[in-house]
Order: sequence, then C-alpha cells, then structure tokens
Amino acid sequence: MKKAGVVLIPVPAMGHVVALVEVAKLLVQRDDRLFTTVIIMHPALDPSTTKYTESLAASTLPDRMRVVNLPKLESKTEDNKDLNWLTSMIESQKPHVEEYVSKMRTQSQLSPDSPQLAGFIFDTFATGMKDVANGFGVPWYAFSASGAAFIGSMFYLQALHDDEGVNLTEFKNSDALLEVPGLANPLPAKLLPSMVFREDMLTIFLEHARTLKETRSILVNTFLEFESYAVHSLSNGKNPPVYPVGPMVKHVGDGRDLRSDESNKYRDIMEWLDDQPPLSVMFLCFGSWGSFCGKQVKEIACALEHCGHRFLWSLRKPSSQEGKIESPSDYLNFQEILPEGFLDRTLKIGKVIGWAPQVDILAHPAVGGFASHCGWNSILESVRFGVPVATWPLYAEQQFNAFQMVIDLGLAVEIQMDYRRDFLGDNEIIVSSDDIVKAIKHVMEEDGEVRKKVKEMSRISEKSLKDGGSSFSSLGRLIEDMIDNIS
Repeated sequence: MKKAGVVLIPVPAMGHVVALVEVAKLLVQRDDRLFTTVIIMHPALDPSTTKYTESLAASTLPDRMRVVNLPKLESKTEDNKDLNWLTSMIESQKPHVEEYVSKMRTQSQLSPDSPQLAGFIFDTFATGMKDVANGFGVPWYAFSASGAAFIGSMFYLQALHDDEGVNLTEFKNSDALLEVPGLANPLPAKLLPSMVFREDMLTIFLEHARTLKETRSILVNTFLEFESYAVHSLSNGKNPPVYPVGPMVKHVGDGRDLRSDESNKYRDIMEWLDDQPPLSVMFLCFGSWGSFCGKQVKEIACALEHCGHRFLWSLRKPSSQEGKIESPSDYLNFQEILPEGFLDRTLKIGKVIGWAPQVDILAHPAVGGFASHCGWNSILESVRFGVPVATWPLYAEQQFNAFQMVIDLGLAVEIQMDYRRDFLGDNEIIVSSDDIVKAIKHVMEEDGEVRKKVKEMSRISEKSLKDGGSSFSSLGRLIEDMIDNIS
C-alpha cells in the first residue's frame, strides 16, 4: 500500500493554525494511506496562538499525525505584525523547514515502509515557502483560511492592478462599486481588505495573489452549498482547481486541558449559560485581536442594559503600548472601564467575561445571537452551530466577510459594516448604542428570517463533511491527487 506524507504550514495566527490543524486531522482520519505533519513557525502573532500551538504539541493527536513547533526566531520586524513581518519570518524559517523535511525524507528512504513525501499544503499567506516544495521536487497546494469569495477578490484585485493599472489604495474612501467575481452583488470599494489600502502591504498582497496562481490546487475552508456562487466563479478554467473542504472549525471541548485558573473561568461561564433559557443570550466576542476604546465600551454597555435581552460579553483590554502592536489582554477589574453601577444593574441578565471558549459557547442551546468581528473561522462556527450573527468587522478582510454574510447570503444582520479599526487604533469611529440595540433586537428575533436561513445552513454544513456530502467528495478527489504524486 502506498503511504503518502503531507506537510502543512499555516500562518502562525489562531484562525489559520486551527483550520490547517483540522485539515491535517481530517486527512489522516479519512485515509489510512496518509501521514500529516503540521509545522508551526514562531514567533506566533499573539500569546493565545502561542499557547494553543504549545498545547497541540503536548496533546493526544490522531494516529499518523504530528505537530512540530519550530524554534522562535527573533525578527527585526517583530513589532510590526503585518504581512511584512510575516514575509520576513517565512524567509528566516525556510532553512529550518528544509532541514526538518530532509530528515523526514531520509528516514523514508531508509525504511521502505515509511511514507513518501507527496506534497506540501501552505497557507495562502505562507506560499513564500513554495521554494521549499520545489526544492524537494513535489507539488504544493494552497489552503485558504478565508472563503472562496475572498480568493476570488484576490485574483480580481491583482488583475485590476496588473492588467488595468488601477491604483487600489485610492479605493480607501471611495464611493465606487466593484463587480467582484464570487459576489452576487456589487461591493462598495471601501469594504475591501485593509491591506489593499496601504502601499507597503498591497505590494505583498498582490505578490501572494500572483503566487497563488502557481499552486497545483486551492483548498478552501468553505462548503459548496454555503458559497456556491463564489466556488463556481473560481472554477472558470483559468484558475487552479478549487477544493471546498470545510467547514473546518474547532470541536466542542477542544482546549479544555487549560490551566487551573482558566478551567475555573470555563466552568463559571458554562454553568451560567446552563441557567439561561434556550436562545435567550446574546453573545459578544470579537476575536483574539478585538478590543474597543472606553467611549465605545460605554455605548455597548448602554445597549446591552436597554436591549431587553440577556447577554454574555467577552470584553478585552486594548494594548497600552502606544505605537507598538500587541494583542488585547484581560481586564483585572471591569469596573475600571464599564459605566458606574453597570455590573450591579445587569447582574440578573448578563455576564461580562475576558477570555471566551467561543466554540463551546456558540454550541450552547442558551445562545441565540452572536455579535462578531466576522473573522472567517467565527463565521463558520456561527453557521455550524446555527447562531445568527450581528456583524461588527474590525480589520483585515472582515468588512468583506460582513458584506458577504449580510448582503450576498442573507445570513447575518448589520451593526456597522464599514467599521474599521487598525491595530494601532487609528481612525476609530463610535457606533451608537441605538444602532447596537437595533441590531441585537433584529438578530435575536426567534422566528426571524435570518435565523431560519442560518438553521438550514447549519443542517447542510453538518452533512457536507459526512459520506456523500459535498466537502467529503471534494476531499476524496484531493486525496487521490496527492496519492498520485508518489511512485
């Protein structure tokens, strides 16, 4: 029996690592001929990612799968955690990846029963590693932790820039509408990904789009029924083959091997939810980089106090180091930021927390709505567990995702779609409590159209990875392609 080894390399950011780890698990669980190795570069983008990757190396993984944490390399650009930082880290980590894979290959040559290297799977923004795959003479595949429509937008923007000479940075405050392949409706240009509006990051973004055209095929964390328009648009014969293999989300209970203080927090959160009626709780959580200034926190608090719904609010503290990019931390005392008396007045209807076990919360029957930053993993988790989203995008491609969910798919409601906050907190606008209340009331409607559509998509998502499902079939075709790479 042929045995094929596949090496997967994610961008060291939480959503990207989680998704590719799930791909690695799924591959070995699906086919006994496959062996997967996830190689994680360091330093990671934030402490929560570091903690997660370290726990992976110490956890029980499926047979024929392993996780390798490369040594942390100091980077001259480590304080500037954007695509420039990532490009620098990829270049510096290439020799370590080559060394590790060389040892794997030597072992397989010494032992005929060992798996042969069949290829690499690189994160969309780690395709700078393609030289490593080429050096070993094996194909490389790209994995998108974002949706199919976003991949379509990358190709579209690259063509606008390269073929038509359009200055994409001028779209930042533009009223232009763009006909983006993969979206059924015209996209307001101001909702393009943040990286398009900065000249230094745009250059790298475009290079990734060009490189993506060289891959053997593109795996996307989505499923056909969810993004049918976008998948069909990508599958036009001009792009590499596309394999929808999602939804890849964390499983309920993942990460419960927590420190004792986090275990106590987890237990406290879940016990509180157990005491709430079904579909009664509005959950607010904005990702590992989500935080707000004091004025915005007070608007959110006012909305929650007067919206008429129970709430669970993950409230994080922005970095206090001016000019340096740091992920948010937990408040030691929520009273330092919340309106005076808020916690007492809302004691019977709400709970304010720091760190949140998001998947476990979304899977809980008490949760009826989700105010989210619209990171792609969070969107897939909300769909998977049938919880409608109120969109509040912050950065990266989240405004694009919010537009897709609200306008194109009708699976979410809007808080403010064009809200944008960069990592340094510049140009932050304040969303009023009235707008927040309106969105919460809409998303929490028990018999609302959005809720019905999300519940139906949840049912379909569960079937997609099972035998006969669209992603199950897509993954099967991908595996056969990989097996064919070895002699």
